[in-house]
Amino acid sequence: MNQEAQPIPPITLPPIEKPEKEKQWLKESLHTWLDEEFIPEVVNETIAIRASEIFVRQRLEGENDLGSLVIAIVTEMASFDFSRSFYGEFAIANAVSDLILDSLGIDRCCGA
Repeated sequence: MNQEAQPIPPITLPPIEKPEKEKQWLKESLHTWLDEEFIPEVVNETIAIRASEIFVRQRLEGENDLGSLVIAIVTEMASFDFSRSFYGEFAIANAVSDLILDSLGIDRCCGA
């Protein structure tokens, strides 16, 4: 039995209501994730601040599609100096996506 793979539908976030609260939550959550994933590094706080700023700015500009938000983080973090970090822009964008999905109770495996 050969079934065609079905694409996961896009995930649209509700419009942003409390940008400072959302930015603070994402910064703290991402910083914790970065420190726990490998080892705590001083640069992790800077990475978390930058990624949360990008995310919230995009949201304030009206972007609510999680996939587009992830691409924006990858694009804008590409110019960040990751030389003092284990991470890169793709790992950061994926971590942000996972944190958002977890906060919404969405299964990261299958988008349900």
